[in-house]
Amino acid sequence: MAKENNQNLDANLKKLSLIAKEFENQEGINIEESLKKVKEAVALLKASRKRLEEVENEFEEIKKEVETEEKEEKEEKEE
Repeated sequence: MAKENNQNLDANLKKLSLIAKEFENQEGINIEESLKKVKEAVALLKASRKRLEEVENEFEEIKKEVETEEKEEKEEKEE
């Protein structure tokens, strides 16, 4: 599942980039189409932010595990 989430994050970032380029290259303004793209971008941003928070939490868990292991190894050497 983590791989799927990473692919979703990558896909979301690519879609956001495409939306940004569409706005940059837009000659005229179609309010309805622009609104649809903004709503899509907001949904992508929310999903991406959530996944990034999950990734950050995973890194914190790994860091704690490593620190605990290092502390236990140090204590064993001291005995």
